[in-house]
Amino acid sequence: MLTVVIIFLFFAILLYFLLGGADFGAGIIELFTSNDNKHRTRSTMYQAIGPIWEANHMWLIIAVVIMFVGFPDIYSKMCTYLHIPLLIMLLGIIARGTAFAFRNYDAIKGERTQYLYNNIFVYSSFLTPLFLGIIAGSAISRQIDFAATDFLSAYVYSWFNWFSIAVGLFTVALCGFLAAIYLIGEADDDYDVKRFIKKAKILNGIAFFCGGLVFLAAETNNIRMAHWIFGNPVSLTAVIAASVSLVLLWITVSKGRKQIPRIFAAFQVSMILLSVGYTHYPNFVMGKNGQNFSLLTDHANANTIDDLGAALLVGSLFILPALFYLFYSFRSRRGGGHD
Repeated sequence: MLTVVIIFLFFAILLYFLLGGADFGAGIIELFTSNDNKHRTRSTMYQAIGPIWEANHMWLIIAVVIMFVGFPDIYSKMCTYLHIPLLIMLLGIIARGTAFAFRNYDAIKGERTQYLYNNIFVYSSFLTPLFLGIIAGSAISRQIDFAATDFLSAYVYSWFNWFSIAVGLFTVALCGFLAAIYLIGEADDDYDVKRFIKKAKILNGIAFFCGGLVFLAAETNNIRMAHWIFGNPVSLTAVIAASVSLVLLWITVSKGRKQIPRIFAAFQVSMILLSVGYTHYPNFVMGKNGQNFSLLTDHANANTIDDLGAALLVGSLFILPALFYLFYSFRSRRGGGHD
């Protein structure tokens, strides 16, 4: 049953990045959209994520519950040594969701309040994936000092380093790229399609640049990133698959396809996560002096794992069909021409 729990954990993280990440990316795109086109971007964004934006965070909740119940030692270590970026990320999620709702349903629609809501939404859309990436980078950076005796060493330097920040910027670029590709399929006219294609190309280039920063920062912090990625056949195959899928993505975009590029974009990001995650598995958090926390050894007792695995299996029978129906119903309603 431990294997079942771990599979659910990784799929929850992956789906949160693919769906919630694209959700954040829509706000990032709006942040870097000209004032003349902001209204058009918001309109397309509401059609794409408006009805189901709250459901995206379900995957984060599932991941947190799995960690809290199934891997309490790992959960407590992350919440202790990475509590500052975790707090900022959670505040960003709350601020973003609140601003998204208020700016859309504000009864007064005042200019000053709309300006405030818009700014909170776009800047929290940038900061949230930034710190999500910082947390992920910190977990594998070996910069967390579990034996630290002062505040800065324990709670700041564990995440405030070049490698973690570079991973955060790379995460922001990937979220924006995902959103741009997804929004191509939601655009209603050629002008918006061309705009989102252009933004996708720009964000693709930024992602390449930030990826280079990750490798450069890894060398600065004595992290063997190149060995992790290219030192084993699985990670190397995943990188090759991601590269091939990127080429196919742009070929399908050039042919005017709108839905297939989404599949290639999601596959590419999945392969990037696999290339990094496979090298470290089963370690989930790696600290200084070789002190690691493993999913295979640092878990709850067998009875708890069995109950958690059973709950996840039974819950998925209800949650997944309901989620698919939610996507289907809103897409069908949009296709039928209703508001």
